[in-house]
Amino acid sequence: MPAFRFEALDASGKTVNGLVEADNPKAARTQLRAQQLVPLKVDVVVMAAEGAAQGATQLFARRVFNPTALAIWTRQLSGLVVAGLPLERALTALADEAEDPRQRELVAHLRAEVNAGAPFAQALSGSPREFDDVYRGVVAAGEQSGQLGQVLEKLATDLEEQQALRSKLIGATLYPAIVSVFAVVIVVALLVFVVPQVAQVFSSSKRALPMLTQFMLGLSAFMRNWGWLLALALIGGGAGLMVARRDEGFRERFDAAWLGLPIIGRLARGYNAARFAGTLAMLAGSGVPILKALQAAAETLSNRAMRADAMDCLVQVREGAPLASALAAKKRFPGLLAMFARLGEQTGQLPVMLQRAANQLGAEVQRKALAIATVLEPLLIVAMGLIVMLIVMSVMMPIMQMNTWVK
Repeated sequence: MPAFRFEALDASGKTVNGLVEADNPKAARTQLRAQQLVPLKVDVVVMAAEGAAQGATQLFARRVFNPTALAIWTRQLSGLVVAGLPLERALTALADEAEDPRQRELVAHLRAEVNAGAPFAQALSGSPREFDDVYRGVVAAGEQSGQLGQVLEKLATDLEEQQALRSKLIGATLYPAIVSVFAVVIVVALLVFVVPQVAQVFSSSKRALPMLTQFMLGLSAFMRNWGWLLALALIGGGAGLMVARRDEGFRERFDAAWLGLPIIGRLARGYNAARFAGTLAMLAGSGVPILKALQAAAETLSNRAMRADAMDCLVQVREGAPLASALAAKKRFPGLLAMFARLGEQTGQLPVMLQRAANQLGAEVQRKALAIATVLEPLLIVAMGLIVMLIVMSVMMPIMQMNTWVK
C-alpha cells in the first residue's frame, strides 16, 4: 500500500501536513475527509527505486540517512523489536518521532510496504541508496531465522564501530591537513605580495643581490606570472584523475599502487581489512551463507585491488578451499586475518574469530594514525617555520649588505 504526502485544512482553517496510507489518491482524499480535513494537495511518496525518471535530481539529492543517522535509527529499531513490538508498530513509532520530513516519508513508505505483506528486506530494497546490499542481506537473514531484533542489534553495533573508526581516522588527519593548507596559503601570499614589494626597494641598486634573494625573487616572479597556470594544471590533473578512476582497470592499478606507499598504504590495507573482516563476521554470525557473505563483504571494500583479491578468495572457497588458505594466498590482506580465520575454522567459531581480527586490525589502524599525526604535527610547523625563515632571510640579507656598503 503506497504512502501519500498531503496538505489539508482542519476545521479551524489551519494548514495540516502529514502522511496517509491508501490504495490510490482518491482513497487518500476520502480518508482525509473522514477525519474532518479538507484536502488541498495529495502526492504519492516516491522512493529512489521508483524515481527513475528523476535520475538527475536523485543523483545530486542529499541522502536521507547519513552514516551516523543510519546507525542511530537501526539501534532504535532494534530496541523496539527486541522489546516485543511488532515491526509495523515499531516503524510507526519511528515515523511519528522522526523530525526530518524526508526521513518520516521514507519510514512511512517502509511501513506501508510491510503492511502490504512484503518482507522487511524487500521493503528496504526500494531504497538502495539508503540501505546497501550488506544492510539488506543482514535483515533478510534475520527475518529468515526469526531473530530480526538480535540481528538488527548486531547491525547497529557494526555500523557504530565503522563510524567510530572512520571518525577517529578523520580526526587524526584533520589537524595536519589544516596546518598544511594554511602553510601553503601563507607561503604563497608572502611570495606573491611581500617579496615583490621588497624587490622594489633594491631595484635601483646596481649591485648583485645575494643568491637566496635572487632565488626568492625568481620564485616570486614565477608565482605571479604563471601561478594561475600552475593552479589550473593542479585542478585539471585532479579532475582528470577522478575521471580516469571511473575506469575499473585504471582504478584497480591505481589502488594497488596506493597500497604500495610506505605509510598511507599500510593504513589503507589495515582499514580495508578491518572493514572486510567485520562485515564478514556480522554476515556469517547472522546466518548468511559464507559465499554470499564473502561477496557482500568484498563489495564493501573501497580499494579495488583488495576487492579483486576478495573476489578471488570467493572463487577459491566456492571450489572447496578453506577461507584461511584463500586469504593467506593474498598478500594484500594482513596475515593476522588469515591466522584468525584459520583458528575460527578449526574451532567452529569463524564469526567470533573474524570479529576479533576486525577489532585488532581497527585498533592497530587507529594507533598508527594517531602516532603519525602526533609526529606529523610538529614536523609541519617546523617545516613552515623554516620556509618563512628563508623568505625573511632573503629580505634581510640585502639590507645587511647595504649596511656594509655604507660603512
